[in-house]
Amino acid sequence: MPVQNKDDGGWKKFLWNSETRELLGRTGGSWAKILLFYVIFYGCLAGIFIGTIQAMLLTLSNYKPTWQDRIAPPGLTHSPRSDKAELTFNVNDVETYLKYTKSMKEFVEAYNEEKQRDQMKFEDCGEQPDEYKHRGDLESEIGVRKACRFSKSLLGPCSGVEDSDFGFRDGKPCLIVKLNRIVNFRPKPPQSNESIPEEAQHKVQPNVIPLYCHNKREEDEGKLGEVRYYGIGGGFPLQYYPYYGKLLHPQYLQPLVAIQFVNITMNYELRIECKVFGENIQYSDKDRYQGRFDIKITINNY
Repeated sequence: MPVQNKDDGGWKKFLWNSETRELLGRTGGSWAKILLFYVIFYGCLAGIFIGTIQAMLLTLSNYKPTWQDRIAPPGLTHSPRSDKAELTFNVNDVETYLKYTKSMKEFVEAYNEEKQRDQMKFEDCGEQPDEYKHRGDLESEIGVRKACRFSKSLLGPCSGVEDSDFGFRDGKPCLIVKLNRIVNFRPKPPQSNESIPEEAQHKVQPNVIPLYCHNKREEDEGKLGEVRYYGIGGGFPLQYYPYYGKLLHPQYLQPLVAIQFVNITMNYELRIECKVFGENIQYSDKDRYQGRFDIKITINNY
């Protein structure tokens, strides 16, 4: 008869030993103690983590950013946006500028007068530049703040009301410009003309952040032609600031400035730079939209 191997069934006995009633080498009581230890251990870790997060949240406000000392000045953006900051179209081909006009119609949709009639949400702030509209502190008990109305009719021929093509069909395209929102930011108008190029100094006036566009390259001198500005004061009026954030200012409408190039040189790639000027508005070589933007425009007519 063959000799029985003493190791036969060893691994099975390790999994479950019916004699000692051990599972994987441990009794039920031993497994219960280990399980209880890890439940308490990881429960304490989770408690410490949750407590730390809750303590941090107690120091944060739902309405006011905790740190604003390193926030960059607002970006300056425009509609229509385009790939690689280029606008190229042919006045004789609607399809070449249809995407631009469609984008602009969608952008100004929020500025329709019928959407601003609710007296509980909106108020008139005047059509002339005025001082900041203070609506209390961010953490006061006032609650949701009213927003200043801004009718797209203020943008004149660039409003899309009378000309649904925003000047593109006639080779006189419009750009609609805005300053990006920053909670509790108050842009300060220039106090003097020293920091402003001589050709832009006529744009300075009280209670307005001036906007000025010019040819970027010296060789393009004289090819930009006349630039017309539409809006309140041709810039960004102070009565629309500060912005109180999405929770307190859900209906807020940024003031807009429309720019129209009325006699730009045709069949030529022209690079244009637009800048806003203010005491607390700086520019960065790393961010081409910080306080300014440049765009290439090519209008063909053949």
